[in-house]
Parts: sequence; structure tokens; C-alpha cells
Amino acid sequence: MTFIHIPKSWQIPEREVTSQSAYFNRRRFLKTLVGASIGASVMPMLGCQQAQFREKLKATLNQPSLEPLKTNPAFASLKRPITDELLAGRYNNFYEFGGGKSIWQNAQDLPTEDWKVEVGGLVNNPRTYDLDDLKKRFPLEERIYRFRCVEAWSMVLPWVGFPMKALMEEVEPTSEAKYVRFTSFYDPQITSGPRFHLGSLPWPYTEALRIEEMANELAFFAVGIYGHELPKQNGAPIRAVLPWKYGFKGAKSIVKVEFTNNQPATYWNTVVPSEYGFEANVNPNQPHPRWSQATERFISKGPDLSWEMRETFLYNGYGEYVANLYA
Repeated sequence: MTFIHIPKSWQIPEREVTSQSAYFNRRRFLKTLVGASIGASVMPMLGCQQAQFREKLKATLNQPSLEPLKTNPAFASLKRPITDELLAGRYNNFYEFGGGKSIWQNAQDLPTEDWKVEVGGLVNNPRTYDLDDLKKRFPLEERIYRFRCVEAWSMVLPWVGFPMKALMEEVEPTSEAKYVRFTSFYDPQITSGPRFHLGSLPWPYTEALRIEEMANELAFFAVGIYGHELPKQNGAPIRAVLPWKYGFKGAKSIVKVEFTNNQPATYWNTVVPSEYGFEANVNPNQPHPRWSQATERFISKGPDLSWEMRETFLYNGYGEYVANLYA
């Protein structure tokens, strides 16, 4: 296995080490000496900044506990280690808060108080839930799932939540319901998206499934991770988790669940349909137009970002649960 380590910002590349000729040249030596003195004073400052960065990050992860929890034995262990919590908290895709991975600070602007989830459309029992309703009505459990991004990186994460099919049983989709659409929170003053994008984008963020996919045993609503409530950067307070699909299918910060009889438009399939399909199942044999999907960068060890190359599995290794959906 190949381990790749991304150096810290304060580590000095070899090419920047003072040369011997500079040392023996008096004038250059004096300049170098001044630079070294400045560097000596800056190093503790950078170390302090690193410590402050981690403390701020840890504070965002310090969410109310959801324990005691039962771990579903069918999803209790994998052959890969669980990703370090600090890494999962700092390395995120959340396009509403920016186009990079380090969006965790921007995401703290997400307002999660008095959260409501509207469930309607083609159902017999439309409902509007608040978070307490969801946590009390649907018994919570922990599931350890593989997570695979379309960008070819992956993690293993211990989600806390309940099966989507439990919600379906309560609201009772009608026979006309063929699809379900998830809509994420949107406020242009808060979730304005990446600043570098010049064109119009189809906000709010929406994702969708076929009704059979939602009813699958794996499909999961997460309200927590690592035994506590979801941090904002991970999609608080409720998100979709679909471990056999690429991560962008998992809508974050859901405010609406709507059952329909027509295939809904979805965010990335609308923006770049040639790169992001509606189904978006993990498939090592189907490359992205700009990179291979045959391997992935598995991120697990922390606290500094590093990864190892792994083989990508069809349906992310969950074929026994979902392959029959695509026969």
C-alpha cells in the first residue's frame, strides 16, 4: 500500500535550506542570519496557530451525546479502520459553504435551532417533524459505513440515525410515488455557495432516489456521528447516508422530503450531467470523465491529512444489499 503524507504548512522544504555559499559570503550571511532570527520567532507562532486551529475544530465537534447507543450488528465492523474524528470534521464537501474541503468554519453559520423537516407529496400521512419527534419516534442506532466520494477519496464513518424505510412506513407513500426528493436548507445570505463560481446554480441543493432505493435496508437518515449529534460541517442536523452511492447523493441539512411520480431534477446532475449521473452508484469500471474510479484514496489516520491507495469495490462493497435493484 502507498502512504501519502501532506506536509504541515510550517515544515521547511529541503530546497529552502540555507546554502553553504550563502553562509560563507559575509553580506549574504548577515541577511541569512536576520532571516533565521525571524524564522526562529515565527516557528512558535505557527505552532500556536496550529494548536488554535485544532482547538477551534474540536469545539465544533463537541456536540451533545446520543449515547447509549446500540450498534447494528450487520454494520458493526469493516476491514478498514474508522476514520479519525478530527479528519472527518475538517475534510468535507458542503458546496453551500464553499468549493474546497476546509469549509468547517464557514459551516458554523448554519442555523439549526427549531429545525423542521416537512414530509409530503404522494403520501397518505403527510407530516412535519422537528428533531425531537424524529429522535423519539424512530429508535436510533449506530452503523459503521464506508463513505466514497466521486472525487475518488473515501472514509469509514460511524453514523447514528435510523433507516429511511422507517419513515416511509409512517407516512405511507401512495402507489403513484416512484421517486423521493430531498431538499437542503438554503438561504442566499448564509449558503451562498462557492465564490469562484460565476454562473447561476440551481439552489437549493436537491437530491433524489427511486422509491425502491429509499426502501433498501442500507438507506439511512443520520442525525449523529461518532456517538454525538452531527456537527454542522457534516450536514447537521439531519442528512441522507447512502453508502453504495457516491457521497454527493447524500443531501445534507434536509428540510423537505417529497414523494413524486416523476424523476426529479437533482443538483449535480443538473449542473454537470455528463459527470454526475442520477443513480451515481460506486462503480470502479465506470471512470469519471476526468479520472479513474478503479482506486481510491482512503483517509483514516489523523490528526494530519494522509491517505493510502485502496481498490474501489462495486457498489462500494455493498452489492449483496443493492445489486438486485439494478438488474
